[in-house]
Amino acid sequence: MNTLRTAKLLAAAAGLLSVPYWLPRSVVAARVALFARINGDEGIAFPSADVPADRFQEIYSHPAANGRSRGAALSDLFWYWLAPGPEVHQEHLEDGPRYDEVARTTLAVLGGPSRELSAAVARRTAAVLDELVTGRAELVRLRDLMMPVWAEFFYGLVFREPCPPYVRRLIVDNAADVVNSLKCTRLRHPARRARLTRHLRQRIAAGTVPPHHLPGSLTPDEQAYYLQGTFFNTAIVQMSEAMAHLLLVLAQHPEAQRRLAAGPDDDRYFSNVLNETLRLYPLFGVAHRISTDDIPLGPGTAIPAGSVLCFNYPDYHATGYTDPEVFDPARWDRLVAKEQHHIPFGVAANRPCPAWRLAPLAMHAATREVLRRFTLHSTVAHTRSIPHRAPCLLVRRDRPLPKHRLLAARVFLRVRDRWEDVWRSCVQLVLGTWMVLDARRLRPAERYFATHDTQGVPLPGTAPAPARCPYPHA
Repeated sequence: MNTLRTAKLLAAAAGLLSVPYWLPRSVVAARVALFARINGDEGIAFPSADVPADRFQEIYSHPAANGRSRGAALSDLFWYWLAPGPEVHQEHLEDGPRYDEVARTTLAVLGGPSRELSAAVARRTAAVLDELVTGRAELVRLRDLMMPVWAEFFYGLVFREPCPPYVRRLIVDNAADVVNSLKCTRLRHPARRARLTRHLRQRIAAGTVPPHHLPGSLTPDEQAYYLQGTFFNTAIVQMSEAMAHLLLVLAQHPEAQRRLAAGPDDDRYFSNVLNETLRLYPLFGVAHRISTDDIPLGPGTAIPAGSVLCFNYPDYHATGYTDPEVFDPARWDRLVAKEQHHIPFGVAANRPCPAWRLAPLAMHAATREVLRRFTLHSTVAHTRSIPHRAPCLLVRRDRPLPKHRLLAARVFLRVRDRWEDVWRSCVQLVLGTWMVLDARRLRPAERYFATHDTQGVPLPGTAPAPARCPYPHA
């Protein structure tokens, strides 16, 4: 009898200990299936059996692959996540004069001499690290650590002045709310975002934003949404995620970390590490476009106009390489990035990331400041979405930890990450399902285009938006 009871207890213990190894994967699979069921199958995925990876960029660059939001149910979900102001978010504007002016404005704001931009990033990174990491060794979430850096940096680019602490908090809260809802780890909080909107409106009304930093074709409210969406949402989220991936890669590949720390100005090796990081962990998951005309595929076959085209970056980046799952910066000594299946900043013919020039030099400057101060250590799972925000141990270079304490910290990080993944995957399933259903109920993109043309002009005879706005700004 005792033997049977012992066996049952051992089996129960084994089952409990195995939960982190199977439950998160099962929940993720259930979430993907459920989202597909809710959203339907309106999208055509690339690459695919019909359109292999070798034709990915050809289709992506086709002039007819230029519709952005109008006509796709998938747009409702992205507008829901990007509220407020997705109707003037640069990535979601339809082609035309308004988009062209906004894109020119963004490039002008992001421009400047490389040396000055790098120096500004270095100053901001140094100040934030000295403020937030004060101990000999500290456990941090890399994405959270980097957000204040980019909040201050992009505020400086837009307003040409230092960022006050309370405004930094507004910006970080806004960006964190957007990315946490995108990852389905938190529900969105429109009121939290509205606080930043109000601040930007006040700055614009007071005339304290350089005029050439605001597209003239936008109303004052739209200008506030433009600044919020482009610089204080997308720019901060993407740069923080990019740095989290890069620093987590260095924490888990000590030789690459040692080489960069020893040669902080080795641009070639840094470029190799960055290329390999963004190949394995592209910032974009799936970019969707709507075809505005037929796109020929071959004799007698074409993608019809009005199709929703879903370009899968991770799948594309995994093709055309030997051992694509292996982190190997040396492969870029043999390869030319523009000749590979490698588009970390998109394709030039279809809305490339406007920070394609700024991002690498800014990330290099920030990485130098981090490695000058700390060694990085992490044993957590590294996925493209990093919903855990990249946990990492930072240790002062001038005060290294004893080996036994470092080992204990690494074990703690691994165990904690496994068990966090259990509850986090369940939270993502519940909150993600709620937000997908809520977006379908509110239909923000569909409602907008029912009353506005593709250039944001109200259609004649249409009623104003209902009082219950999908993204309240009050």
